[in-house]
Amino acid sequence: MSADRNNPAADTGLIVQNLFKSYESAGQAVSILRDLDLQMQPGQATCITGPSGSGKSTLLYLISALDRPDAGAIHLLGTDMIASSESKLTRLRNEQIGFVFQDHHLLPQLTVVENVILPLLPIAGVDSAAEARAAELLERVGLQHRKTHRPAELSGGERQRVAVARALINRPALVLADEPTGNLDPETANRVGDLLLELTAEQQTMLLCVTHSVELAQRFPQHFQLEAGKLVEHNRSVTSADASS
Repeated sequence: MSADRNNPAADTGLIVQNLFKSYESAGQAVSILRDLDLQMQPGQATCITGPSGSGKSTLLYLISALDRPDAGAIHLLGTDMIASSESKLTRLRNEQIGFVFQDHHLLPQLTVVENVILPLLPIAGVDSAAEARAAELLERVGLQHRKTHRPAELSGGERQRVAVARALINRPALVLADEPTGNLDPETANRVGDLLLELTAEQQTMLLCVTHSVELAQRFPQHFQLEAGKLVEHNRSVTSADASS
């Protein structure tokens, strides 16, 4: 299925159409995503909540072409994320997608600034512009004074702020955040969540976040719940207990 060329998101945004995904368990197919649709445009921040096993992380893997759907279509910046070659997808991931995970995935042997610059290595290597960009982001996340430290010397919140800076170093079109505050205390989680929203808004980046945290989700202008394999617009009046159950 091709993207609708009259759709404003066709060449500059994300279009997910009629997405299906199932896994085999005990010899039977278990449906995770069913006829799921999603559209995003530059500068848009969307959060998805849902219980464990509902398919939140699966959706991020499908969008980034790290997994393949059973059916449906995914287009990012006009690129068919299902039909394109692996080399084209690898380049697009390197240049246009930033990732923030619950576990920061910083390399322990590298310094903070080296971790931030790491996504640039396959594209342009490290030059003065890359170092200046890393320094700028570290200043924005409040960690310029920690640039020569290694991850083991940082707190959990500091490591996650480094991960945010690393995700944005390429000025990506899309940032995918998978439980980005899941391992943090409430105060630090709020700070990291606000920072992620602020920086992606400044860069007009699409931000798609999946989380169990109702507090984080409430900070997003658009919030869906993943129910029975589909995205349902979140009812702002729902209680925290209902949303996280």
